[in-house]
Amino acid sequence: MRPVRPLIAALLLPLAMLAGCTTTEDANRALQSRWTGQPVERFFAAYGPPIGEYPLSSGKIYTWRGGDKTRYIPPTYSSPEPDRVMVRTDTRTDGSGQTVVTQTRIVTRDPFWEPEMITPPQYQQLFCELQINTDRSGVIASIRASNDTDGDGFSLSRCAEVLGVEKQ
Repeated sequence: MRPVRPLIAALLLPLAMLAGCTTTEDANRALQSRWTGQPVERFFAAYGPPIGEYPLSSGKIYTWRGGDKTRYIPPTYSSPEPDRVMVRTDTRTDGSGQTVVTQTRIVTRDPFWEPEMITPPQYQQLFCELQINTDRSGVIASIRASNDTDGDGFSLSRCAEVLGVEKQ
């Protein structure tokens, strides 16, 4: 019964790690509670200017982007070739007429084997893009992640990393 406990722990560990990760949904909730009702200039002073704006009769829609980073993902290769076991069986008779069988196990490895590339190296763009809606007076009415990549660390949201959102 004891070997089952480490197996269960090994299966639950990745789930526990994912449960601690922040998601785009977590980032959106935190942004709404922190910034709705605040002047948009305060957001831009903290995180930088918008990359675009669109006027509306009721206010403006701003597009903000930040946290741009390129992440290198190294290639993955096949596992080393497993050892091959060859068994040689010798059958002979000894001087008294008895049959003697001997088995010899030889472990070999192909000296010319090379690992095979499974996935090539990649460069992945990480960033956070927000849509910020304001009223006529420049107060944030709504704010949400409109384009959010994975985070650079264990986070599932680049916006959560860039804007300092913690899992609650």
